[in-house]
Amino acid sequence: MIQVGDHLPQATFRVNGPDGPLAKTTDDVFKGRRVVLVGVPGAFTPSCHRNHLPGFVTHRDEILGRGVDAIAVTSVNDVFVLDAWAKASGAEGIEFLADGNADFARAIGLEMDGTGFGLGIRSKRYAALIEDGVVRVLNVEESPSKAEASGAEALLKVI
Repeated sequence: MIQVGDHLPQATFRVNGPDGPLAKTTDDVFKGRRVVLVGVPGAFTPSCHRNHLPGFVTHRDEILGRGVDAIAVTSVNDVFVLDAWAKASGAEGIEFLADGNADFARAIGLEMDGTGFGLGIRSKRYAALIEDGVVRVLNVEESPSKAEASGAEALLKVI
């Protein structure tokens, strides 16, 4: 599992562009930037949709006001689902990074096996502060149904 002080490994996300899906690498997202990265098990899932993402939407301006260049959310969903979730959540100004094959989640050692629930491989729930590709803060939830240690309020206490 990735640790504070580690560099993020190279991976490619998909994002929704004006003409359809685009590839974005970890360098594209994190190089030269201070980014809050939020990992969630799945778009529209109860804890993610009702408890986790809303805090980052509500506290977006406060987080960005602390010298953070961007807030990014990643999930093991396709780019179309994440785009629909962003719109349904009123999450303007937050970047959504589709990790459809769980390549990034696996590369950082934060994948979760949800096959017993019909979910396949997913991302664990976490929030991190990434500075120029280096992990500075990492709050990982013990339980995927909780959004406490990885919530916006908890992260605001340490950034």
